[in-house]
Amino acid sequence: MLAIVNGESASHPTLIGSVQRALRLLEAVGAHVDGAPAKQLAREAGLPLPTAYHLLRTLTHEGYLQRENGVFVLGAAAEVIGRAGARRRQRAHLSEALAVAGQELGVAVYFAVYREGEVEVVAVTDDPARPPVVEWVDFRATAHAHAIGQCLLAQLDEATRREHLARHPVQSITPFSVRTEDELLHRLDTVRRGHVAYERQEYALGTVCAAIPVQVGAAAATLAVSLPVDELRRLRSVTDRLRKMAEATLTTLAFSISI
Repeated sequence: MLAIVNGESASHPTLIGSVQRALRLLEAVGAHVDGAPAKQLAREAGLPLPTAYHLLRTLTHEGYLQRENGVFVLGAAAEVIGRAGARRRQRAHLSEALAVAGQELGVAVYFAVYREGEVEVVAVTDDPARPPVVEWVDFRATAHAHAIGQCLLAQLDEATRREHLARHPVQSITPFSVRTEDELLHRLDTVRRGHVAYERQEYALGTVCAAIPVQVGAAAATLAVSLPVDELRRLRSVTDRLRKMAEATLTTLAFSISI
């Protein structure tokens, strides 16, 4: 006996034929860089011409298609979906690259950007043997306390940095955190000169981190690593190796998902 879920057979879910036909048309249009006329699209999608015309008009009205010089091309709405899919694939490639780097270095590895006024961790390794830092306090509100945030703040212009700190004031979240904005600004000067941010238990007790700036166009971005505090001696050498990896491959992947 088949199970019925929300009125549908578990093995034979209800499918909407008109949606399927519209998707076949979108696929047909997407196969032609310079577009194609309605008759050709109907033939390739296996649809009667009147049905194809109806769906093409609807898809054009909704912005998924655009008619140019008698042919149909993908519209802005379809391109938005396409870009979202491309970004997901690019993030997956970056995550895979970070995983390889993490295994080689024996650390957790992170990629983050400063976007629309906030710290955004885009990708992070997920290795049970080297787990990433648990976000026990919002990363966005504590940029002053972790290496990722310090590296990003150091790349901002003064006005943008002060605006960020006005929204997210400096506050100690561990006994090792910077305590004042002046102390943080002095730290950021050091980060800019050395092109690396080192942080020791300032965000999470028992953890040390380092972050390096990476070039991804105009965006502030960083690659970072974290280690247990008892492996502090490895932090500088691991960071140097991460920088070499970034120069070789990681920055290209990071750039592709940050523009």
